[in-house]
Amino acid sequence: MIFDIVSFFDSTFLKTKEHIGLTEDEYLNHIESFVLEAIHYNFKLVMIRANYIVFAKEIISKNKSNLLVGTVVDFPDGTSSTKSKLDEIRIAINLGANEIDVVIDYMRFKKGDNDYIVNQVKKCTNLCFSHNKTIKWIIESAALSDNEIIGICELIKNIVLDNFNENNFENIFIKSSTGYYYCPHSNPNGATISAIKLMVKHSFPLAVKASGGVRSIKDFNQMIALGVKRIGTSSALSILNGKQSYSKY
Repeated sequence: MIFDIVSFFDSTFLKTKEHIGLTEDEYLNHIESFVLEAIHYNFKLVMIRANYIVFAKEIISKNKSNLLVGTVVDFPDGTSSTKSKLDEIRIAINLGANEIDVVIDYMRFKKGDNDYIVNQVKKCTNLCFSHNKTIKWIIESAALSDNEIIGICELIKNIVLDNFNENNFENIFIKSSTGYYYCPHSNPNGATISAIKLMVKHSFPLAVKASGGVRSIKDFNQMIALGVKRIGTSSALSILNGKQSYSKY
């Protein structure tokens, strides 16, 4: 049972040292503990900022682990140009990232600029696939209406179906959230049941990653029951131990 749970985890630590008030040395110590925890519990992947990929890979190599390392691109807003996204992806690949989570320009999508999104998804996905990397497109579901969630999932899915070999489908995900989107009135900014239901239905055959707000074994089980294939959370150990986490991600 533990193996089944841990194989879903993208254990996530994306806060900057400025955000949590740590020195560089303190932050490196935190990253090291975070990576060692993931190795010990056999999590699928650690999701960290790109400038710490090499440090994490050194720890993983030293411990002879198969732990994967992922990072984020154009995070958390997604409004940079496609060229900028491609440049960030190349940097992440060169640093040794195994998986790359890219924030799609959901604001351009909301404005109806589908041609822009098609070009962005094709180019970034092709770059990742050409280097045998997994890509996850973050749609920021909290910023979208139900119809927009359906529309953007269908759009990404159809771009992939029309332009890429089905052998690569297992290496592309549609991901719910950054966990950083501001929602007024304390509304949830991460993976909600209603959003994930829509995503799973309208993304198939592409897999869905639920991220943001998955903080307990109950949350985890609900997401897996809906058909989610990966969970992004900063609360992986708490979930594994059957506890409730009060982390904001």
